[in-house]
Amino acid sequence: MATPHSVAFYTLGCKLNYSETSSIGRLFEDAGYSEVPFREAADVYVINTCSVTDFADRKCRQTVRRALKNNPEAKVVVIGCYAQLKPDEIANIEGVDMVLGAAEKFRILDYVDELSKAPGKGMVKAGEVSEAKTFVNAFSFGDRTRSFLKVQDGCDYKCSFCTIPMARGRSRSDTVENVVANAREIAQMGVKEIVLTGVNIGDFGNGTAVIEGIKPKKEALFIDLIQALDEVEGIERFRISSIEPNLCTDEVIRFVANSKRFVPHFHMPLQSGNNKQLKAMRRRYKRELYAERVSSIKSKMPHCCIGVDVIVGFPGESKEDFEETYRFINELDISYLHVFTYSERPNTPAAEMEGIVSMEERRRRNKMLTILSDKKRRYFYSRHLGQERPVLFEASKQEGMISGFTDNYIRIEMPKEPALLNTVSPVKLETISPNTLVNVSLAVSNVE
Repeated sequence: MATPHSVAFYTLGCKLNYSETSSIGRLFEDAGYSEVPFREAADVYVINTCSVTDFADRKCRQTVRRALKNNPEAKVVVIGCYAQLKPDEIANIEGVDMVLGAAEKFRILDYVDELSKAPGKGMVKAGEVSEAKTFVNAFSFGDRTRSFLKVQDGCDYKCSFCTIPMARGRSRSDTVENVVANAREIAQMGVKEIVLTGVNIGDFGNGTAVIEGIKPKKEALFIDLIQALDEVEGIERFRISSIEPNLCTDEVIRFVANSKRFVPHFHMPLQSGNNKQLKAMRRRYKRELYAERVSSIKSKMPHCCIGVDVIVGFPGESKEDFEETYRFINELDISYLHVFTYSERPNTPAAEMEGIVSMEERRRRNKMLTILSDKKRRYFYSRHLGQERPVLFEASKQEGMISGFTDNYIRIEMPKEPALLNTVSPVKLETISPNTLVNVSLAVSNVE
């Protein structure tokens, strides 16, 4: 087989994975590869996996089959968290040629070059997996509207349900100087919004290792990072992807409330509104602290959007426990939920716990909180009708329309104005459509 010249990518999971896929894509581009859509025939398929749920594991297998349907002779390389945790299992998936772990995936071109010299399929290279100990920077670049910028990786927390520390290693951070340099490079590409991402970004600067395993001369924390980024010219908006409530300090909240570029939007994982469950989950806070954080945010930014992660059906979660969680969330002034149905993960303490909740009950609880999320989102949207807010405009999937998000994460839609693409412009929020979009009109009419 000749040296491959086309590559396709498929990313499962979080924003961090998307940032890394994009950076790996640029490595291939620099080496002379052309990137094609995953649905088309390619010489190499790279599948970046997640392993947060059983569904992600199954999705990996389905994606491998899709790749080989497009080109049965293609080389298939699997990377990411699932690859790190279960390399031998993935190697046994029919059609997979190579499995690369957290430390190896950024040297993927060396491995692909080796594969390209192998005759035909079946040259599986399992076991190219070692613990990640250094930080490798990454950011996504695609539609020139928004970029996911990786600032931190790994996690030192030991939540009883989570495999991410096993998949990504100990907490480690980039340097402030390097993050700022990346942000400036992104700005030069014409991107208007940067979303800061990582496994536990509030832990920035507190990790056991940093870029290339060397601590910076001056230890910098998350507050130092966002203060430095707020001065980067060319980026109109920074967004914090997710931050633990115990790390979302009043200092961070006050800064965002008064910053030039950080938008009023926090996503804080709660996981449970019941202290018994939080303790079993080994979370580092009680629900009272979470409520204090929400109250602090809203007192300084009444218009702020607050997103919440919550897990239903965790072992030992009784009917009364779930109802307590439901009531707690219902009373919180938050904007939307990401609801996860608990799934057992091998080698985690939670997988050995008693009090298993039936899958039928897990799904029922998921549905209840999903409905509550829809109500919360619509109420949050309704409170802003009639107001003017800045929107970053992007292409819409609906023909003849343009969409985008306000600074406080209200999703909008309006008739297409090509000149608005990748601009931040004020709009008037008018009506809520059935699919929880807000229809708007321009607050200014002189669109050039």
